Amino acid sequence: MSDPDLQMLRSRLQQSQDLVVLTGAGISAESGVPTFRGQDGLWRQYRAVDLATPEAFQRDPGLVWEFYRWRRRLLAPLRPNPAHLALANLEERRHRFTLITQNIDGLHTLAGSRRIIELHGNIWHLRCTGCGQVREDRRLDLPPLPTCDACGALWRPHVVWFGEMLDPAVLAAAYAAVEASDLMLIIGTSGLVQPAASLGRLAKQRGAFVAEINLEPTPQTDFYDLALQGKAGDLVPQLLLPAR
Repeated sequence: MSDPDLQMLRSRLQQSQDLVVLTGAGISAESGVPTFRGQDGLWRQYRAVDLATPEAFQRDPGLVWEFYRWRRRLLAPLRPNPAHLALANLEERRHRFTLITQNIDGLHTLAGSRRIIELHGNIWHLRCTGCGQVREDRRLDLPPLPTCDACGALWRPHVVWFGEMLDPAVLAAAYAAVEASDLMLIIGTSGLVQPAASLGRLAKQRGAFVAEINLEPTPQTDFYDLALQGKAGDLVPQLLLPAR
């Protein structure tokens, strides 16, 4: 990464009227959030990707809830890092700002961000399998099989599991924000998970300047206007400094 690139992005930020930010697992990893892939993907004798499915929940909801209670206990002590905090600060400074995240850990909310579209849901939210209501619940001592007070049906984690479609309303909101943007920052994503991986290309097709911040190049890097390589916690706070 060259300093002129950083200066250019600062200038673009100052000129931007409609900013959209997309974040992925890389920004949360800097706070200690495990990815649950590779060596991190084994819980007891189960692969995490095999438990995060509707079929697993239908077959053994108690086991899936045990896994998610364990995940919630892992996440509970973690705190937002400088990149999360800088994005919340950036939101406060701007009239038109949308943060789209693939992460379910809720760290953006803890950092103070409010204009958030959570593509894959939030592990601290529950959704009733009967009446469909969604509520926040940060208790670490949830019952083995939590049930809805309103209808008595089973709660499930309000996250998108493997094999499930994203909420159409959530996805539509993300597309609308991207299509209206004049600047898009893509931070800590692999560029592999769809449909999030296509959002940067959509922004560029609609005329936005698109910049990527990641530890390494992704399959999407060459399509963007600018790529800064390094830790989000180091680079994102620098974007708040005045452009020279």
